[in-house]
Amino acid sequence: MKNIYKIFLGFILAAPLAGCAGFLDQPTLGKENLDTYFQTEEECLKHLNGCYNALTFYDWWQIESKLVAFDMASDDLWMGNTTQESSWQTISHYGNPKAADGLKEFWQYRYMGILRCNIVISRVAESPIKDETMRARIIAEAKFLRAYYYFELVKNFGGVHIVEGLRMPSEVAGITRASTSATYAFIENDLRDAIKVLPQKSEYSASDMGRATRGGALGIMGKVLLYQEKFQNASDTLSLVITEGQYDLQPQFKDVWTIATNNGIESLFEVQTTSDKAYVNGTRLPVYTGSRNDSGWSWGLPTSDLENAFIAAGDTERLMWTIVKHGDNVAGDDHANAQNYQIKPEEHKSARINRKFYIPVAQRPETYDSNHNNLNIRLLRYADVLLMYAEACYETGDETEARWALKKVRDRVSLPEVTSTGTALRDAIRAERRLELACEFNRLYDTRRWTDDNGKKAICNIMGQNGSFVRYNTQTSTDQYENTNMGARQDKGKTFREDSALVVPIPNKDSEKMGRYITFS
Repeated sequence: MKNIYKIFLGFILAAPLAGCAGFLDQPTLGKENLDTYFQTEEECLKHLNGCYNALTFYDWWQIESKLVAFDMASDDLWMGNTTQESSWQTISHYGNPKAADGLKEFWQYRYMGILRCNIVISRVAESPIKDETMRARIIAEAKFLRAYYYFELVKNFGGVHIVEGLRMPSEVAGITRASTSATYAFIENDLRDAIKVLPQKSEYSASDMGRATRGGALGIMGKVLLYQEKFQNASDTLSLVITEGQYDLQPQFKDVWTIATNNGIESLFEVQTTSDKAYVNGTRLPVYTGSRNDSGWSWGLPTSDLENAFIAAGDTERLMWTIVKHGDNVAGDDHANAQNYQIKPEEHKSARINRKFYIPVAQRPETYDSNHNNLNIRLLRYADVLLMYAEACYETGDETEARWALKKVRDRVSLPEVTSTGTALRDAIRAERRLELACEFNRLYDTRRWTDDNGKKAICNIMGQNGSFVRYNTQTSTDQYENTNMGARQDKGKTFREDSALVVPIPNKDSEKMGRYITFS
């Protein structure tokens, strides 16, 4: 058993631990023997920090690029970069499903995070530490993170293999794939356990800011329930986030995605980052999605279809802070490079970039193309909670409460109150989610789970040969950039198939048995 511990710990502890100013600023650990580890509170917390590190593993290729890639398969983003060959076009254009093997790192590293959490849960329970409150909190944080990692898997792959504890390779290989409902049940159980124990955000010290909170666990639980169409339970759960009063909207939408508002009033859960060069715990998302003419790589660029949605809604404020177009002056950046900003159409499918991940020049680290950018990645924020609550209330017949929550979000950007009822109200809530949360890794999953009036999932009416997005791009679009740059085909989504494209194939030769992608052998 000691040998297998050492094999796993090479992955578990060798990676740099996550850090911002506070609980994640920890030195890199060497390989340890689990038989002698977890003897002190400090050791337990250090290993727990490794569970947080697994949120992205702090470089672009393990998780960050995959988050963007899934959004590329929606109507919000093009693959973007048309100067390089990439498997992302196959994924974003719904090519051969087997090409999803390019997402094997996402599968691998999500299970690596689960493994880290499993070890904390089992070993901290047996640790000789004396502070029982701390013991319970550490286990609750690990259960929250494990639930989050399984949620990331189930919403992309469907039912997956449930692995608990540190298992020998032979034991892991014998685990069969669980159903989608069983996977969700496991997630709910972990979140229930976490909700009972985790402190509120206000109860953490500044040095612990960014750790899992009761509100974060309630918010993720609400999303998990909503995805299963358990609308009453989702409404009840999300209502607690609202009434417990720990969160609010940032007064101005432009401040939602800024370094200055990391862990701000709107944040329920976000990836902690640091620009401290003693660590490699920043994000490369601003580079990955940025203009090639501004040291970026230009993957995942906004579509004109998304821009048109803002224009149709009269939503000039969120459009400004969501999309930068070639030749624009970048809002909020006074640097000369941000004036008449260059996103050359011949190199960028849509000549647009995601403003939310853009970092003003004066706030960039000395080496910008690195994982030292300290813009925290917002994984769940209060506006999302309000819109999920609005949706759940609508689905349970409480349209008054649904309109109240919708109004809260629209008031911030000075849009008129929605007074509609019935299907029109439902559609208004859905439209609001697209505008408010654009380019934040929600759109694909929303359109996969929403059922339209014809009984099909919304994405089936968006993609496919006769899908609205495909028809727009191939028949009606007059966008000067997208229609000119054919480095990415204009008929994105034409090959979408309703019977196979609602989830991604598991990147494993035998999807019913556990293989090397989980055991890392």
